[in-house]
Amino acid sequence: MEISVPKKNNIFNVSDIKNNNPQEEIFENLFKNENLRIERIISSGQFTPENEWLVQDIDEWVILLQGESVLKFYNNQTINLSKGDYIHIPANTKHRVEHTSNEPICIWLAVHYMS
Repeated sequence: MEISVPKKNNIFNVSDIKNNNPQEEIFENLFKNENLRIERIISSGQFTPENEWLVQDIDEWVILLQGESVLKFYNNQTINLSKGDYIHIPANTKHRVEHTSNEPICIWLAVHYMS
């Protein structure tokens, strides 16, 4: 039985995907099973369209590793996020992305899970 060697990656290496289409936000699954999904999100100026809300049926813990962003919640609370800031967004919480920086681009690490 042959054992495969894990492939090393770097969360900050965006050179291969940034050139694909810088107009689109990029979602990349890093790990996924039936209870947990970890993804890297690359944003460069994207935001949630006006009058739209994001609502997920699972919890999300997200950390902004690079860049700046503004999140807005349905109760009109806004939260400014900078490099290193993280937030827990409970399932079924209406929220939207008001802003993501373009320089530097935003690199997020999101953990989605059932509580």
